[in-house]
Amino acid sequence: MRKLFVLTFVLGLLLAACGAPVTAHPTQPVAAEAEPVTIRLAVIPVIDTLPMFVAEAEGLYANHGLKVEFIQVASAPERDQVLAAGQADGTLNEALSVMFFNKDQVQMQVVRYGHMASPNAGHFFILASGQSGISDVAGLQGVEIGISQGTIIEYVTDRLLEKNGFEAGQLKTVSVPKIPDRMALLGSGELKAAVMPDPLAALAVQQGAVIVLDDTEYPLYGASTISFRKEFIDTNPEAVRGFLTAIEQAVYMINSQPEKYSSLLAEKQLVPPPLLESYVIPPFPLVGVPSEAEWADILSWAKSKGLLEKSLPYAESVTDQFLPSVIIQ
Repeated sequence: MRKLFVLTFVLGLLLAACGAPVTAHPTQPVAAEAEPVTIRLAVIPVIDTLPMFVAEAEGLYANHGLKVEFIQVASAPERDQVLAAGQADGTLNEALSVMFFNKDQVQMQVVRYGHMASPNAGHFFILASGQSGISDVAGLQGVEIGISQGTIIEYVTDRLLEKNGFEAGQLKTVSVPKIPDRMALLGSGELKAAVMPDPLAALAVQQGAVIVLDDTEYPLYGASTISFRKEFIDTNPEAVRGFLTAIEQAVYMINSQPEKYSSLLAEKQLVPPPLLESYVIPPFPLVGVPSEAEWADILSWAKSKGLLEKSLPYAESVTDQFLPSVIIQ
């Protein structure tokens, strides 16, 4: 009996040495693969969201154990309603929007820049109607500029004009909240000037408008941000970290080979159809968040406009702790 045991033991060793598979004991538990974390993103169809869609197309979210669902919204107010109702976890917005969310308690946190101007590609443009005869900044003196009040567009307009010698009392604006209305009034000449984001500004120029000023020299004024609800961040910190790593990889891919992703512009309706053949995808910013000085300037402006009453601590609303520690290539 002992000889039989020894023979069996030795045979087992030989089989193991030859690479024979080892079968788990039937009662031994086998670890199940973790379910992917779902992130719901409320997105307006703007060029700023391109890295989010590239990350999806390239399978980058799945590489980080994530499933991303996009909730398409038509406007910033609709986006914010969806977030406030808890129907989305994150979004592409601006620091000013986060301030409005956090005016009573911290509900949102900025975790990364979204998009901004670069030296050869503006993000926001002050345009003059082709019928206005305005061709430079001096021509804007005393002219009402069409904007959407209480938004990043008004902030960018004020700061760009101030940088070009305008004093507060010289700034004249008129509220035209809906971009299609602003475009139509600018095109007809009823508005002598208006502010438009890229790429709609390019469409307005194609239709006869004139670029008077853009934010290429001051890119931080018009920077968009990626933000998440604080509750989601606290519950899923690794998911946020994985998401931002995927975004960083997508940004590198876009900046390295922008023409590869031209098809997404039409598919996701990020660029008006008349521009699809000529539009050049701009570079996107690498890893980073708004600085405390940027936050303070936007907050100061919002308080001066009566949009906010109290100060909001930077550290409670902006965090860089989920960003990749190195630039991904």
